[in-house]
Amino acid sequence: MRALWGSRADRDYLSDALTLLGGWAREGRQIKRTLVLDDAQHAALTERIKVVADALHIRPEIRRLDGRTQIRVSPREGDVITEGEVTLAARIEDAYRKVTGAE
Repeated sequence: MRALWGSRADRDYLSDALTLLGGWAREGRQIKRTLVLDDAQHAALTERIKVVADALHIRPEIRRLDGRTQIRVSPREGDVITEGEVTLAARIEDAYRKVTGAE
């Protein structure tokens, strides 16, 4: 999935992209998602995220809490959310579907 990132005067493309990525929410200068996964699924998803995140040079925050996997994707300090962060979120969604068998 790719979002258009032209002039933002007419439309908020980040909001449009997040609408297509069900479950992701914008919170300030980051986007976040919480997933219900077992420990094996969490480990598999984390490994897949690391590969994509390394390729995009983005460092998401992934943590496990009460049977849930919490993911936060933020731009570098002081930056705004870019196409890269939204691309990572889309790739995380693809990996999530593969890990859980929800394809």
